[in-house]
Amino acid sequence: MKKVAAGLGAAILLTPFALILPVAMAAQKDGKFDNGSGACSGSGGPQPVDTAAIQAAIKLILSGAAGPTAPVAGMDLPTVQIPMAQTIVATGIALQVPPRGQVIALATAMQESQLRNLSSGDRDSLGLFQQRPSQGWGSPAQLQDPVYASTAFYKALLAVAGWQNLPLTVAAQKVQKSGYPDAYAQWEPLATALQQAIGTALKAPVAGTAPPSSASPGSCTPPGTDWGIIPPGVLPAGYQIPTDASPAVQAAIRWALGQLNTPYQWGGLCTNSHGPDPMGRCDCSSLMQQSYKAAGITLERVTYDQVKQGSAVSPDQLRAGDLLFTEPGPNGPEHVGMYIGDGLVVHAPHTGDVVRLASYSSWKSGVIAIRRVAP
Repeated sequence: MKKVAAGLGAAILLTPFALILPVAMAAQKDGKFDNGSGACSGSGGPQPVDTAAIQAAIKLILSGAAGPTAPVAGMDLPTVQIPMAQTIVATGIALQVPPRGQVIALATAMQESQLRNLSSGDRDSLGLFQQRPSQGWGSPAQLQDPVYASTAFYKALLAVAGWQNLPLTVAAQKVQKSGYPDAYAQWEPLATALQQAIGTALKAPVAGTAPPSSASPGSCTPPGTDWGIIPPGVLPAGYQIPTDASPAVQAAIRWALGQLNTPYQWGGLCTNSHGPDPMGRCDCSSLMQQSYKAAGITLERVTYDQVKQGSAVSPDQLRAGDLLFTEPGPNGPEHVGMYIGDGLVVHAPHTGDVVRLASYSSWKSGVIAIRRVAP
């Protein structure tokens, strides 16, 4: 766990938002936030929040446009608390924890420390989550590292059977084993608003978004060969890049196929997918971006922007090189692949998988937009 946390710490410190963290840490070391216990005994129900107002204030704080006393309802020192919330969310994203898990983590930290990196608490409790060295959570120094503390919480949460289906306060209590097991529920609305605002800023999935849909075969047979089951990372024998495609499309397809069987990496730039650096590997949109860069065509980085490029195409006009967008979200489609002809799609699916091919028939019913970005 130590190695994971250290790696995540290095990654998060590269983000612009983390520049605020030293201020928060310095203030905490001065003793300003040491309230003796790090938690209160309140166990009221969820408190209503003005989500839009909170998100607007958070956006100002994260952009650096807000002053030191920028108000956020439910927080008494948001310019310190929001960066801590950002660390919790960013760590969850890096660990591929779903938005619901990030909300649970935020609500837990609100109850335990009011999103402060405390140097003391009940007995030997420390840090954002008031974890105890004597209970095996880590050393005192580790537990005051917000990335390590967040990682430790997420690992414990993910080990809870069926945590996704539990009420927030139940899931949090199974990790924390608090003397006030119902107290976490009151923070759920604010935690949700925080995750939505920070997740949006990081261009990551947010709470309240419908889970990705599972594409099912279309109602009619698409053009191309029936390839049967295609093993991960394998190019079926007999496939050929369409010779009637434009040179740019052929180049883009050729480059994309060169990344087959390389590991997926959320946020990876796809600049060296075969190399040792995870951030050089591909996610769905960077695979499209770099494939077309090899063809001399510039694409935006994320699916929300890529879906606005080029021209719209109807399914009956589909041809090799077209981008297929699936999984609708509040900001636009969450996934993209490239149709490469002969009934095949190349894409980078998700964490734990590799760049691979899929049949267009398995995608057809889930496609929400098709864009042609090359002649």
